[in-house]
Order: sequence, then structure tokens, then C-alpha cells
Amino acid sequence: MSESARGIVVAHGALATALVQEAERISGQAGVLTPVSNTGCGPEEIERGVAEAARGGPAVVFVDMPCGSCFFAAMRVSRERSDIRVVTGVNLPMLLDFVHNRSLPPVDGAARAADKGTDAIRQS
Repeated sequence: MSESARGIVVAHGALATALVQEAERISGQAGVLTPVSNTGCGPEEIERGVAEAARGGPAVVFVDMPCGSCFFAAMRVSRERSDIRVVTGVNLPMLLDFVHNRSLPPVDGAARAADKGTDAIRQS
């Protein structure tokens, strides 16, 4: 059996930590997601944070926006590793789905999480 993927949430300010805390609280599963903030960091420091969080196994990296420092750092790390996928536009529904389906390979887990996150967006 393959190793379950870890989730890494990379975002501006305190957003990554807040999303991880709430996903853990709702799911009851701690230690699946790791927050990485860009606060006080340059591009290389963010990249190091992502690489460190992804060390030792497959990962899906959830980023707040599809551009900017967090996104570019995640993409640089993913280019070096075939077992890492990046999903942009992180939201709580996609993280909850990932936590409960992290045994999927990163390519499948990332696609599923992106679909769940997109499905959760509604306008009333």
C-alpha cells in the first residue's frame, strides 16, 4: 500500500493556519495538513517552507491564489518532485474532502479536491 499524501496549505498571513485549524476541528483529524505562511518571507523562504512540509512523501499543496509568491514557491517545489500536485483557490470544503481521501495518489487527490472546492462555490 502506498503512503498517504500530506496536505500543505500555503497562504498569505494567518489564512493557512486558520484553514488548517478549522479543517482539523471539523474533521477530527489532526496532523494531516501543514500550514505555511508567507508572512515575513521572501520567495526562497516560502519555497523552503513548502519543501520542508513536503519532505518524505507525496503531497498536495493547496495555495490561496493562482499567482503570487505562495503559488510560485509551490510550483517550483512541484517541478522538482513528481509526487507533488498544486491546487489553487484553497477553501474549507476542498480541505475537508482531501483529509478524508488522502489515500489517493496526489494527482487524483488534487483533482478530487479541486472538484469539491469548485462545487462548493455558489451564488445566491
